[in-house]
Amino acid sequence: MTATGESDIAFGSSRLRVRFSSRTDVGMVRKANEDSLRAQAPVFLVADGMGGHARGDAASQTVVRVFEEHIESGAPSTPERILDAIHSSNDAVRDLSTAGDVGTAVSGTTLAGIAFVDAGADSGCQWMVFNVGDSRVYSWEGDRLHQVTVDHSAVQEMVDAGLLDPQHAESHPERNVITRAIGADEYVDADVWLLPAAKHQAFLICSDGLTKELDDDQIARLLASHTGEDGPSTADVLVEAALGNGGHDNVSVVVVRAMIS
Repeated sequence: MTATGESDIAFGSSRLRVRFSSRTDVGMVRKANEDSLRAQAPVFLVADGMGGHARGDAASQTVVRVFEEHIESGAPSTPERILDAIHSSNDAVRDLSTAGDVGTAVSGTTLAGIAFVDAGADSGCQWMVFNVGDSRVYSWEGDRLHQVTVDHSAVQEMVDAGLLDPQHAESHPERNVITRAIGADEYVDADVWLLPAAKHQAFLICSDGLTKELDDDQIARLLASHTGEDGPSTADVLVEAALGNGGHDNVSVVVVRAMIS
């Protein structure tokens, strides 16, 4: 499923114009796509249903549905509304599981995204980045790719503790073990960042189906050479590259380019 679009958000005397492209694909190996995404201002997100767990596709779809119910389109949101949507998503995904479910019988999903929010009179409008699990948000500065989010995974914890070299993380046998997920626990602990809104900004949101197949340097080269203005969308280019490298997992990508005037 591929989509492209534009939207405007007025705030104060300024206007935010957003161009986006998105795509989710089952990949070359899996039989079902457990990824879901939302690409509509002011919130853009990717949810990756937990592989090997019950109702992973329903879990990721539930997150998107809850955000649709909580967030008004076409206007800045607030940090409080985004956090409420995250916690309500956790409750809704937990409702998919039945009493006594444990381990892989528990429904769950990752969540990563950005939201254009009004953080109050002292802070003004900012981009709020949020994540639970190992889906990622990157910022793209035209020539440099920066991973904003930190994976909630067993291998990331080993890297942080100095027990594993980052270069060997992707090949580690526990690379698919995540330590936080929507629906896994009664209370969800989401990481959040507030980034000042600048005149020109770009973001990449993706499931690990992209980052398992392409490293950051490969992603950066594709972002630099494909703006999506002519030919295939940037999201299509990234997904096709992941499929060309094996496509061992579902892969979902949202690329957001924003300008304030």
